[in-house]
Amino acid sequence: MKKLFILIFFTSFIAIGYTQNTLSGNITDENGTSLFGVQIYSENLQKGTTSDEDGFYEIKNIPNGKHTFLFTYIGFETQQKKINLFNESNIINTTLFETVFHMDEVIVSTPFNKLQSENVMKVEHKSVTSLEKKGGTTLVESISTIAGVTNMSTGNGIGKPVIRGLSGNRVLTYTQGVKLENYQNGEKHGLGVNESGIESVEVIKGPASLLYGSDALGGVLYLIPEKFAHNNTTRGDASIKYFSNTLGFNTQIGARTSGDKFKFLVRGAYDTHSDYKTGNNERVTNSRYNEADFKAAMGYTTNSFTADLRYNYNQSQIGLPKEIGKQETSKEMMGLYQDLNYHIISLKNDFVLNSSSIKTNLGYINNNRKLMINNNKTVDMKLNTFNYDAKWFLPELNKFETVIGVQGMIQNNTNYGTQVFLPDANINDFGVFGNLNYNWTESAIQAGIRFDNRKIDTEEYGILGEEHYIEAIDKSLNSFSGSVGYKTNISQALIARLNLASGFRAPNLSELSSNGLHEGRWEIGNSNLENEQNIQIDLSLEYKAKHFEFFINSFYNNIFDYIYIAPTGEDIEDFDVYTYVQNDAYLYGGEMGLHLHPHPIDWLHLESSYEMVIGKQKNNGYLPRIPANKFDNTLRAEFDINNWLEFGYVFLNLESTFKQNNISDFEDPSDAYNLLNFGMGGNFNYKKLRTNVNFTIKNILNKEYISHLSVLNEEGIANPGINFIFGIKFNL
Repeated sequence: MKKLFILIFFTSFIAIGYTQNTLSGNITDENGTSLFGVQIYSENLQKGTTSDEDGFYEIKNIPNGKHTFLFTYIGFETQQKKINLFNESNIINTTLFETVFHMDEVIVSTPFNKLQSENVMKVEHKSVTSLEKKGGTTLVESISTIAGVTNMSTGNGIGKPVIRGLSGNRVLTYTQGVKLENYQNGEKHGLGVNESGIESVEVIKGPASLLYGSDALGGVLYLIPEKFAHNNTTRGDASIKYFSNTLGFNTQIGARTSGDKFKFLVRGAYDTHSDYKTGNNERVTNSRYNEADFKAAMGYTTNSFTADLRYNYNQSQIGLPKEIGKQETSKEMMGLYQDLNYHIISLKNDFVLNSSSIKTNLGYINNNRKLMINNNKTVDMKLNTFNYDAKWFLPELNKFETVIGVQGMIQNNTNYGTQVFLPDANINDFGVFGNLNYNWTESAIQAGIRFDNRKIDTEEYGILGEEHYIEAIDKSLNSFSGSVGYKTNISQALIARLNLASGFRAPNLSELSSNGLHEGRWEIGNSNLENEQNIQIDLSLEYKAKHFEFFINSFYNNIFDYIYIAPTGEDIEDFDVYTYVQNDAYLYGGEMGLHLHPHPIDWLHLESSYEMVIGKQKNNGYLPRIPANKFDNTLRAEFDINNWLEFGYVFLNLESTFKQNNISDFEDPSDAYNLLNFGMGGNFNYKKLRTNVNFTIKNILNKEYISHLSVLNEEGIANPGINFIFGIKFNL
C-alpha cells in the first residue's frame, strides 16, 4: 500500500505537458471603476491571484483546456467563468456588480463544483472565520450554529455533529479530501479535527451515498483545508484566543509561501482547557482537555496537472466527566480519560486533459485510541485506513456533464490493550458510480447511480461461553443507491430545488461484534444486522432580493432497518446490558430563515432561523438523541471606520431551544431554555500590519441549562455557563 502511494505520487510529477497559457485582464465595477483586491482562483488548478490597484490581474502557466475561474470580492456578486484556453495569451476583462448579501460560493463537496446558486443539491457553505465570530470553543460547537446541524457533546472537549437528527456513522466527515475514520460510532468519541488549517465547511443535509458510499446516509460534513498562498507570495499569521469559562487558551501559528510551481504551508496549534463551569458556578470534574495539532502541505502545479500533498498530526487528551466533584482549575489529566492521536496523509491529483479531466484522492489514516484510568492504559486500539477515490470527468456534450468513478477503503483494527471491546478486524469497501448533470436555460437536472460492497472479517476473541467472548464474523454486504434532483429559477430572485435520494449504511464493527463495558454500560453487538437503507425527499425554496433573503427547506426521510441500541433488562457485573436491534424508522422536519437588510440602513442586518426534526420508529416510539426545536435570532451591525478598521461588526444573538418531550423509552425529557450571546470585532490596520480582533460573550446571563443532546444530561449535569472569549490574530 505504501509503495502504491509513493508510485502514484511520483508518477504524477513526471506527467508534465508542454503548453503554457497566460490569463490576464482588468476588473471593474458597473461604473467602470477599477477594483483592487479581487480574488481570482481556480479550484481544480489551485492557481490564483489578486487584482492590483488598477484592477489588473495575471495568472501564468495554465494548461490547455476548459477551466473554471472564480472572481470574488466582498460586497459584489461572485462570478464564475468557464474559459477555453488554447492560445498563449488570453485576455478576459470582467465587470462585477454590487450586492448586499453574502458572496456566492463554489461548492466543492459535490461532483461538478458549481456555484451554490447553480447547484442542484442545497449545500450549506460557511467559512471558519465567520463561524469563529460566534464564539465556539471547538470546531463542532461552531458548526452547530448552522441551521439543521447540532452538537452531541460530552463537556467541552467531546462533540459530534448531528445533521437532522442523525449522527455517528450516519454522518460522514471528510478532511483533506479523505474520509475520516476514528472510531466515530461512540457517543463519547468526538469529531477529532482541530479547526486550525480549516478554511471553510460544507454540510450536505441528506443522503449522499451516491457521492461517498456507506456512512453518508444522513449527510456529509466536508472540511476544506486552507489554500496555498497566491503565486510568488509569502504569508504568515499568529493568533491566540482566551476562554474565561475554562481558563483556556488556543494558540496558532502558520506560514505559506508559493512560487510559480511549488507551494508550501505549515501550521501548528495548541489548545488547553480546565474543567468547565456551569451556570451554577460549579466546575464539572474531569471535563478538561489538551490538544496539539500540526499540519503541513506541499503543492506542485505544472502545465497538465496539480498535486496537493498534505499531512496532519493530532494528539489530544480528553477527560471523561461524570460528576461535579473536586473543584480545581488544573489542566493535568486525571481519573478516566481518552489519549488519542492520529496521522493523516493525503494526496490529491488533478490531471487536466484537452476536453476532460481525471481527479484522484489517496489517503492514509493511522488512528490510535487509548482509554486511560489514572494514567494506566486499559483499551488500546489502532485503526489503519487507506482510502482511494478516482473520478473521470468526461468531455461535456451538448450541456451534458458526466462523471464516473471508483471509491474504496481498506481498513484494519488491532488491539494492544488489556481490555478488548472490539475485535481485531479487516474491512474492505469498494464502490463504482456515475453521475450526470444537464443544464438548460434557468434549470438543471442531476441524476446518478452507485453500487457498493463491504467485506467484514473479524477474529474470534475470548473463550466460548464466557462474558467477554466475541465470535468471528465473515460478512459481505451489498447495496445500490441513487439520486435525482431538479433545480429551477422560478424567477430571477426565486430558486426551487427538489431532490430524491437513496442512501445506505453498512453496520459498523461496534454494532456487529462489540462485547464489553463501553460508555457506562455493557454493550453486546448483533452479527445478524443488515444494511440500513433510506429514501429521502428534500424540497427547498430560496428567495434573494436586494434587501431581503428567505429560505425554507423541508425533508422526509424513511429509513429501513434503522439500527439503534436498546436495553435488554439484564445486567453483567452490575452494569445494564444494551444490544443493537433494527426497526424501520422515519424522520421529518426542516429549516426556515430570513435575512433582512433594510434600506437605507445598509449597515444593519436581522437574521432569523427556525429548525425542527421529529424522529419515530414504525411502531410509533420516538428515536433517541433527536435534537429539540430551535429558534435563532441575530441583530448585527457592520461598519468600516476610515482606513484603520475594516469589516467591523457587533451583534446580539438570542438562541431559543424548545422543550423536548418526543423521547425514546430510555430517555428523559429536556426543559426549554434561552441563551443570550454578544460579539464584536473587526480588522485593524496599522501600516502593513493587519490585526483581526474578536470579542464574544456566550451565555451572557449565565443561564443554567441542560441540552437534550448532552451525554451528561443523564447525570443531571448542566452545560457551560457564561464564557468571555477574546481572540486576536496578526497577519504578517
